[in-house]
Amino acid sequence: MSPSQPPNATEAAADVPTLLVKIFGRDRPGITAGLFDTLAAYSLDVVDIEQVVTRGRMVLCALVTQPAAGLEGDLRATVHGWAESMKMEAEIISGTGDNRPRGVGRSHVTVLGHPLTSRSTAGIAARITASGGNIDRIFRLAKYPVTAVEFAVSGTETEALRTALAVEAAALGVDVAVVAAGLHRRAQRLVVMDVDSTLIQDEVIELFAAHAGCEDKVAEVTEAAMRGELDFEQSLHARVALLAGLDVSVVEKVRSEVRLTPGARTLIRTLKRLGYQVGVVSGGFTQVTDDLRDRLGLDFAQANTLEVRDGKLTGRVVGEVVDRAGKARLLRRFAAEAGVPLAQTVAIGDGANDLDMLNAAGLGVAFNAKPVVREAAYTAVNVPFLDTVLYLLGITREEVETADADEG
Repeated sequence: MSPSQPPNATEAAADVPTLLVKIFGRDRPGITAGLFDTLAAYSLDVVDIEQVVTRGRMVLCALVTQPAAGLEGDLRATVHGWAESMKMEAEIISGTGDNRPRGVGRSHVTVLGHPLTSRSTAGIAARITASGGNIDRIFRLAKYPVTAVEFAVSGTETEALRTALAVEAAALGVDVAVVAAGLHRRAQRLVVMDVDSTLIQDEVIELFAAHAGCEDKVAEVTEAAMRGELDFEQSLHARVALLAGLDVSVVEKVRSEVRLTPGARTLIRTLKRLGYQVGVVSGGFTQVTDDLRDRLGLDFAQANTLEVRDGKLTGRVVGEVVDRAGKARLLRRFAAEAGVPLAQTVAIGDGANDLDMLNAAGLGVAFNAKPVVREAAYTAVNVPFLDTVLYLLGITREEVETADADEG
């Protein structure tokens, strides 16, 4: 920098003497106001504030500019005296400038545990450090039905951190999601879910098969297909053929038997409140997914269609088959129709035929997935509550419950 150029604000601020004032003790009303009222007598500027309360114990940190010459000793004595009168403890540390700049590469790391143990927390934190990252902040998103915490991490690229933590999470038995920080996290999103064993607890074709008396045969083929051992389209045709001759009245019976996954309504209701668009894609059947779309207020729904003639199922499907590749194509189509960039999409699924969709989305979540899917996905949720996906988006349980209470 030449002598004629003034220092920029960042450079100038780095040289300003500052004090870190730390207050800790039992939380109660008036502590924050009391501290800053005490500091106000010295005409200080506030550079940064951080406050956290855990089980009724407060830690309040205030980074402020240094007082006028000769007043620092008096300030220290006054703050310590005030803290003692409030039955709190105080620590004051001299230094210069603001907090150090966060490193390049910022991510949000969400960890879900049921329970979250000290061992798994240590493992995740150590892996972040080993990957070159620094943990800037940690806070809790939820305490039930799972414990969910979020780490704000800087200093390492998101993709590298995601890969490293996927390995660590599998070894520790916890669920971890890593997303890049930035404004896009608050933008409108599109969430697309698989249906069978994701949005609902059932496999729809097995519900139909139970009425046809061939449940065991269909279940055997379904499991092989979901493990990736059979071509999905071939297995679909083989299973549907076993339904030939069923009366179409079975459709209404199957719809009534469908059980939503715990947390499904909460997930969809909360996403819709936030202005998100929500859809489903399924290797199942429109006879059920269209009903779910109407009942849950979904924006998109696409599945296979069972052919019906003379009031009977023919044992065939009509139209283009929604298979593994088809699900990814539909995700892209829904995103285009919703006006949402693909990077802002979230896909949720459990089977091998969901993998292309999970990999195409900005955030792909393997939900209680088969082993082959868990191993291939960067993010997995292995608890039976679909609304835990909200925590991966940075939404807290408290915010969800408050919104529910406000709307009765």
